[in-house]
Amino acid sequence: MKKLLPILFSQLGIKEIPGRKDNPEVLKYFFELGYDGHKLKDETAWCSAFANWVCKTACLDYSKLLNARSWLRIGTPVTIPQLGDVVILWREKRNSWKGHVGFYMNHDEKYIYILGGNQSNKVCIRRYPKGKLLGYRRLV
Repeated sequence: MKKLLPILFSQLGIKEIPGRKDNPEVLKYFFELGYDGHKLKDETAWCSAFANWVCKTACLDYSKLLNARSWLRIGTPVTIPQLGDVVILWREKRNSWKGHVGFYMNHDEKYIYILGGNQSNKVCIRRYPKGKLLGYRRLV
């Protein structure tokens, strides 16, 4: 995890550009994984692209997929998260294909604090209700 955290923090504040232009910093997450960023644009859901780019850059396991729930098959499941563990959440419905992925920073009684991409259209730390949790994963 020592390699992961500096990479994560270096991306804080990177955000989408409203309108027709795309932020090349967001598109690099797609390009580095072999996806065509010209077709996907910075408005494409990019939380998993960000997580993949971070882990690939840190030489850790990564899903290679743009689906947030693909992270449920990467690493080792853990019940007590540590700084930098992967957090997978559900969106809309627990059994939906939709989700969100990011990296564990902290928690309190009600919320999990996640550093992730495509959180309010940028890389930031944001809180999510604990009830949305699908799982924590530890990478090696």
